[in-house]
Amino acid sequence: MTVFSGCYTALITPFRANREVDYEGLQKLVEFQMNNGVSGILACGTTGESATLDWNEHNKVTERIHEYTHNKGMTIAGTGSNSTQEAIEGTVHAKHTGIKAVLLVDPYYNGPSSLEIRREYVEPVAKQFPDMQVIPYIIPGRTGTQLLPQDLAVLHADYPNVRCVKEATGNVENVRLTRKVCGTDFDILSGDDDKTFAMMSQPDMAATGAVSVTSNIAPRAVSDMLRCVLDGKVEQAKQLAEALQPLFDTITVKTQEQTPFGPVLCRARNPLATKTLMNVLGMPSGPCRQPLGKMTRSGLKLVLQAARKVYETHPEIFKPIEQTFDVDLTDRLNNERYLEGLTYA
Repeated sequence: MTVFSGCYTALITPFRANREVDYEGLQKLVEFQMNNGVSGILACGTTGESATLDWNEHNKVTERIHEYTHNKGMTIAGTGSNSTQEAIEGTVHAKHTGIKAVLLVDPYYNGPSSLEIRREYVEPVAKQFPDMQVIPYIIPGRTGTQLLPQDLAVLHADYPNVRCVKEATGNVENVRLTRKVCGTDFDILSGDDDKTFAMMSQPDMAATGAVSVTSNIAPRAVSDMLRCVLDGKVEQAKQLAEALQPLFDTITVKTQEQTPFGPVLCRARNPLATKTLMNVLGMPSGPCRQPLGKMTRSGLKLVLQAARKVYETHPEIFKPIEQTFDVDLTDRLNNERYLEGLTYA
């Protein structure tokens, strides 16, 4: 039985100019998502800048997101940490809030082995909260460690509430192995927007959905793409994937920048580019929290080129933004005044 399918938005946390959480904006973003077909919201994931939310903020944002969904979709609470005790405390709060599923990112920096992640991190949470779905989140490019498919399969065999993974390794062979060892009664959610179509449409991976960044901006289009695959309308899904590709390509933006001492590679990593574009489009967003900062001018140029291409070729993708936030995107995507303050000088 599939438990997790469709589009779950890894929700951006909007901040005011002073970098305090914008709860009014948060409500608008959640309602925008719920009204445009997503299956649920991931609260306080890495896209939501969980690393720079203190735990009081973290808990309040989670509570508000769960409240704002109005039971229209599932709330998944990001309760992962590089401390198992913190993960347990966050999961206690999620349970008391009424949330039924939590996401546990692999412990970052302290670098436990896959065996340790299984035995000393996921297992204690799964054991203590048998009535909650526990979703490991595998993203070695961010964490420097990885719960391997074999240990994930052991968890799935031992704990009925570990029956899903957010897979963001960027490695389709890892996804294939996960499907092979975990079996068909296990849900794989793509954590890489640009690989979601392949992961869902190829039988040897058979993902059932995604935790998406792009759906912050295009929830209807991303949700439709995923539903088309699930309904067997693969060609229609492929067309939607191709239309969305420019947005998928801007989740991380790489540019070469000049310094007085030579060129350097600059990577504007998630959520910086998406949050910057949301500001341009007139959506609640605000700045990132430090140490994330601003994009370079050349980086923003790439983001704008991608957004303009989507708007010119498939304006229906951005139509829900215009309707919900009462904005003129022809103006916003081509008027320099909307770019003020969004890049480094």
